[in-house]
Amino acid sequence: MAKKMKSFCLFFCGFVAISLLVLQMPAPCYAFDIAIDVSPNVLNIQSNSTIVTVHTDIAYSLVVGASVFLNGVAIDWWKSDDRGNFVAKFESDEIKTLDGLSIGDYNTLTLTGYTTGSEAFIGTQDIMVIDNIPVGGRD
Repeated sequence: MAKKMKSFCLFFCGFVAISLLVLQMPAPCYAFDIAIDVSPNVLNIQSNSTIVTVHTDIAYSLVVGASVFLNGVAIDWWKSDDRGNFVAKFESDEIKTLDGLSIGDYNTLTLTGYTTGSEAFIGTQDIMVIDNIPVGGRD
């Protein structure tokens, strides 16, 4: 009987130890979706624009501004809009020179970042990319 009890105790202790290890493993982290509105929604590679603005539907107070990227481009500066939502600003030249931009076609821009609670968020929008000399810019 003592041998059975010892085997049961070893089994039970092993089961508890493995269960605790499994419970301590980090859970996979998934980003939650946000809505974004990119301005301009038609990006002209030839324009003299200096800023690409991304309006979001996430509260300004929830976002760690320095954690925000647009297709891997670091945020230049950020602010709150009139509704208290986060607005991201990016240097236009960095967005215009992204690898893989397809001229004359829609391209997906993806905004990523983290909240003050360390939750990842993501938002996407397709914008048209063109390569036209602006009116009045010709010699």
